[in-house]
Amino acid sequence: MSKYDLRLLLHVDQFLEIRSPIPLSGILSTYPKLVQVVDKGKDVLVVQGFTTVDENGNEIFYNETTVLVRKGGGFGGDAQLRDRGPATAKNAPPPRAPDYVVEEKTSEGQAALYRLNGDLNPLHIDPDFSAKGGFPTPILHGLCSLGVAGKHLFQKYGSFKNLKGKFTSPVLPGQTLRTEMWLENGKVIFQVVVLETGKNAISGGAVTLDRAIAARL
Repeated sequence: MSKYDLRLLLHVDQFLEIRSPIPLSGILSTYPKLVQVVDKGKDVLVVQGFTTVDENGNEIFYNETTVLVRKGGGFGGDAQLRDRGPATAKNAPPPRAPDYVVEEKTSEGQAALYRLNGDLNPLHIDPDFSAKGGFPTPILHGLCSLGVAGKHLFQKYGSFKNLKGKFTSPVLPGQTLRTEMWLENGKVIFQVVVLETGKNAISGGAVTLDRAIAARL
């Protein structure tokens, strides 16, 4: 892949798998790996995997992050994403009204606050940088929106084993997120709509519930 402009990089997909109970204290280490690079012609998709372990080597989390590098393609290589089960599932909502809906308004300073987690991409804080990337104002981190949805899912349905979502349109700090959920055979399919625009911020989302919880629903 040729050199690319950081301003043209977009986070488009995220998958989280919880592999062990989350410890209340201790030291965690995260190890990255390259999962796949997909040449889309003009653009390129890069999938990275991150395994997080405790000090004894027990796996706690596994994350997959997919980014779109605009104008980075044309080098040859894989043309399609490989099937990786829940990490690549399409998760189309069923043809009925959502089983449960939650709305939550973000704050004007949400992106600045979320930045304290360590995501220092200036796209979310610097107006000049975001404008050059095609956004008139800094946008909210996709992971922040996904975290809000994850909270809504946990509060309604309880613990889950994995979480997946595709980021399909930007969210501006201060806008309202509407999480729409459908319970389907041990999974909850969901999407997140920006109330002010009517557009999906997250599509094709799903969590796989813990078996004990799924059996009670």
